[in-house]
Amino acid sequence: MKAKNQRLVLALLALVALVGAALLAMSALKDQAAYFYTPSDAKKDHVDVGRAVRLGGMVQKGSIQRLADGVTINFVVTDNVETVPVRFQGIVPDLFKEDSGVVAEGSFQPDGSFVATNILAKHDERYMPPQVSMKNPAMHESESLKK
Repeated sequence: MKAKNQRLVLALLALVALVGAALLAMSALKDQAAYFYTPSDAKKDHVDVGRAVRLGGMVQKGSIQRLADGVTINFVVTDNVETVPVRFQGIVPDLFKEDSGVVAEGSFQPDGSFVATNILAKHDERYMPPQVSMKNPAMHESESLKK
């Protein structure tokens, strides 16, 4: 085989390998494309028990229960249509509170509850760290926020 043909064969093999790797990566990530499931989406899509997913929504008002061990917390995530009870063991972020956005990483249990391994608290576009708001409350005021 001539050197010119060898280079062509190697280039084609490299191209096939790259396409194969891209297809494998896309196949592996296709189920993880959604950033998170809302409680309604999770019930509608029948998320598999034990599969690692993200559950997002609002922490239902009055649902936070801290257990006596000091690290276990139970709360309810809602999208104002459906609700999902969540259990988490660990330290929650400072922004975690009732009537606030949350994304919980973990898995669903056979009883329909969700066991979280990580909690991500979300804030809206008007969020200002407490240290900044105490020093200068008018710092981030704008006409659009006053309406």
